[in-house]
Amino acid sequence: MRQVRIASSASRFVHDSITSLQPTVSLPAPPYAAVAHQQDSAVTLHAGELEIRLAEGLVLATGRALTLSVREFDLLVALAQRVGTITRREDLYRAVWGGQLRNGDRSVDVYVSKLRGKLERAMPDRRFIHTHPGFGYRFQPQPAAEPSRDLPAAGPSRDVHNGTIHD
Repeated sequence: MRQVRIASSASRFVHDSITSLQPTVSLPAPPYAAVAHQQDSAVTLHAGELEIRLAEGLVLATGRALTLSVREFDLLVALAQRVGTITRREDLYRAVWGGQLRNGDRSVDVYVSKLRGKLERAMPDRRFIHTHPGFGYRFQPQPAAEPSRDLPAAGPSRDVHNGTIHD
């Protein structure tokens, strides 16, 4: 798997060349989206101690750079621009992959899982991506010790995508 850490203008050129091959859809962010501000003419999103530098394609967790694939970075941006909002899998697929999510396609779920793992390894005391079964995903930094609202308390769970029951 190709990993990308973009920090220079040459790397940005390569990043733009690769990602421009994929059509993207720009969805408007809600007015309460992650705090965005101008910093050296580049937009930066902040979610707690997570800093997302859009123009550089760089993500810093407590000041340390994370190594994300291009898709993981784009997914993080799509989620962070909608902080606090449950975003449907179909909308995330359209924003990141630039097309319509086909029935049975688990790409969004796979990449959310990868991204969630990287964020939790970098900041084990925080949870950023919360699953809302049957609805989608919500991006919101919360302390890890806080009980998660998106996980069942105990017992078997039902996979809302295919109806199977898991112990």
